[in-house]
Amino acid sequence: MPRAKFQTMTEQMFYTLLCLKSECCGMDILDRVPAMTGGAVNVGSGTLYTLLEQFCTVGWIRETRVEGRRRSYILTPAGREALEREYGRIVRQAEDYRRFFGEEEKK
Repeated sequence: MPRAKFQTMTEQMFYTLLCLKSECCGMDILDRVPAMTGGAVNVGSGTLYTLLEQFCTVGWIRETRVEGRRRSYILTPAGREALEREYGRIVRQAEDYRRFFGEEEKK
């Protein structure tokens, strides 16, 4: 049985949505993600524009402005909810790690 689309997010997906808390265009996202992550995460332009299209289709973001080829987007309430779910999943993983390894390593 195939897994549901966007059941879990890649780092590129997570940070792209995080950038869209405020309105920005694709070029802004390409600059912001590496800046937010100290260069640990980069999003290629092909990946980014595919994600933006998919996020619009599922209603996680909406297009806010078109100026020539430049398109701007913003997170929707549904996108914020998806981002919060993913954050919760990541936090639970960190808690599991700390529960199983954290106390051992302190001793």
